[in-house]
Amino acid sequence: MTQEPEYREGLDTLASHYKQIIQLLGEDPQREGLQKTPMRVAKAMQVLTRGYAMDAHKVLTDALFKEDYSQMVIVKDIDFFSLCEHHMLPFYGKVHVAYIPNGYITGLSKIARVVDIYSHRLQVQERMTLQIRQCIEETLHPMGVMVVVEAKHMCMQMRGVEKQNSITTTSEFSGAFNQAKTRQEFMNLIHNS
Repeated sequence: MTQEPEYREGLDTLASHYKQIIQLLGEDPQREGLQKTPMRVAKAMQVLTRGYAMDAHKVLTDALFKEDYSQMVIVKDIDFFSLCEHHMLPFYGKVHVAYIPNGYITGLSKIARVVDIYSHRLQVQERMTLQIRQCIEETLHPMGVMVVVEAKHMCMQMRGVEKQNSITTTSEFSGAFNQAKTRQEFMNLIHNS
């Protein structure tokens, strides 16, 4: 049995606003199928935005280890889901992260947790890509960091241009990844294996 997560302050107020939204959309919030919907949506939104209550830097420093390894460390195919801040519709896909240690490494799962923290906020893909790179760079002080995000955006699929198969790719890199050869090695490793 899964334990219900702890919710942040303001849950009841959020639910009351969703009740009002349902009414403004032309529905009856007292209808049987909608009576519990405002609270369900409020809880879902708090879960989907739980990244605001988390510190990504702390996640990395809690598992920081001195190590002389100085080759590329890659964590690829990290699944993520986020909410577009423009329409509050989901975008989702995969994140690939590489860093070249400079005396310190972090637990591999911590890289995925950093992705979770930044993706569980109202976001744009470009900013999320940058935030992940900056967090790893500022916390681990590696020789370089590279982040590639590949995502599908429901705001493009469900509304607007309604293009079902488009994928948006963003990248951020620093340090050793400023060299085209190092970037290419990373891209080869994430796409050819």
